[in-house]
Amino acid sequence: MSTRPPADTPDDVIVVRGLRNTFGEQVVHDGLDLEVRRGEIYGVVGGSGTGKSVLMRSIIGLQKPDAGDIHVLGDPTIDREETEMVDLSKRWGVLFQGGALFSTLTVAENVQVPLREFYKKLPPALLDEIAAYKVVMTGLPADAGPKYPSQLSGGMKKRAGLARALALDPDLLFLDEPTAGLDPIGAAAFDDLIKSLQRTLGLTVFLITHDLDTLYAICDRVAVLADHKVIAVGTIDELLATDHPWIQEYFRGPRGRAASATLEHNEANEPAGTES
Repeated sequence: MSTRPPADTPDDVIVVRGLRNTFGEQVVHDGLDLEVRRGEIYGVVGGSGTGKSVLMRSIIGLQKPDAGDIHVLGDPTIDREETEMVDLSKRWGVLFQGGALFSTLTVAENVQVPLREFYKKLPPALLDEIAAYKVVMTGLPADAGPKYPSQLSGGMKKRAGLARALALDPDLLFLDEPTAGLDPIGAAAFDDLIKSLQRTLGLTVFLITHDLDTLYAICDRVAVLADHKVIAVGTIDELLATDHPWIQEYFRGPRGRAASATLEHNEANEPAGTES
């Protein structure tokens, strides 16, 4: 076990040092470092094959790295006893790509899965009450609870998956491509929901995305993965000041310029006194 301190500062809720992940001869990460601060929405971007989802899986303990140290909420996640990881994993929620709902369970039953796993003695009436609250919290109609995933639209499935991720009132929320497959209006509404929940619940959000609108609209800082590591991290303006070719192409290309223009338009039309 590493003797490194659990975090660089008390405000760092995720600290990764020297992460290395390989699959056979393919090197995905090599010497990757990052820190996520308490209360921020931290975006992660990178080209195909840079290991964005592998990074998230490493942080939450689903992928064992070849080397490196990871601390989440002050505790190490590598080589922990299973019971210790169970206690830690109660403090985060995860929305996987596509929602990853159980097709044979209703929305309410999906939300109840982590509650039943970690709190086996909760009475059925309380389980139903908590599930109903989480469903409404994520913007779904109250009558969505008894429905099955096959009866939901793509956007509703995302919200149902988010409701399940929030079931245990986590401190930390992991989102893997949350707006993928949504139309622009639906994606913007989901971004607004994430930002609202983050503010209301005091969440720290680790968000993998390729959606430039999301990066501009809600991310406090963005980490760029390339060359097997994090090559830059900062605000959009700070990233634009770097000279890395991929960063320049990504953020200054047509879609990047469109996302920037959309943000400027929205900010110009915000009612006076509205917090950005």
